[in-house]
Amino acid sequence: MAHLYLSALRFDFRCPTLQRLVEQLAQTARQPLDCYTRALYAFALLGQSRPEGLMVMDEVLASAEEHPKTLHVLLHGLWLGQDLDEGAERLLALSLRPALATGTDPIVLFRTAGALRRLGRYDEGLSAIDRAIDCLPPGDISVHADLVRERSLLCAARDLHQHRSPTRTSSGVPS
Repeated sequence: MAHLYLSALRFDFRCPTLQRLVEQLAQTARQPLDCYTRALYAFALLGQSRPEGLMVMDEVLASAEEHPKTLHVLLHGLWLGQDLDEGAERLLALSLRPALATGTDPIVLFRTAGALRRLGRYDEGLSAIDRAIDCLPPGDISVHADLVRERSLLCAARDLHQHRSPTRTSSGVPS
C-alpha cells in the first residue's frame, strides 16, 4: 500500500510531501527501506533539485541492479530536477543502462529528448522524440500530448538558437 500511495505522490509531483513521508517511514521501520522506496525518496529530492538526491540515487543504483521500475523512478527524478549538477548528462547515462536502453520505450525516449534539449543537442532530441512517438501504439493518447509538447519545445529551442540576431559591434555594425 505504501508503494501505491508514494507513487501517486510522485505522479502528482508532490516532492516535499513524498520526501516527508519516506523520512517518516524510515524512522518507524523495523528494517531498512526497500530499494524502490529509496528510489522514490531519491525522486523526491531530485525533483526539488536537491543535490543530496544525487547521492541517494547513486546508493540506489548500487543496489537496484537493472530493475526497470526503480530505474524509471530515478530517470523521472532527474528529468524533473532542472537545476541538478550535470542532471541532463546523468539522465543520459542512466538511460543507457541495459534495462532502459531498448530504444522502444517512449517514456525513456521522451526523457532523453528533454535532456538533449537542455544540452542544446536539438537534432538528436528531435530524433529521440520522433522515435518515442513512433513507439506508441496507434490511438494511444496516454502520453502523446507530452511527446508532442516536447517536440514543440525542441523545435522552438533549435529555431531560437539557430536564428539569433547577429551580435553588434560598438560601431553598430553586425559582426
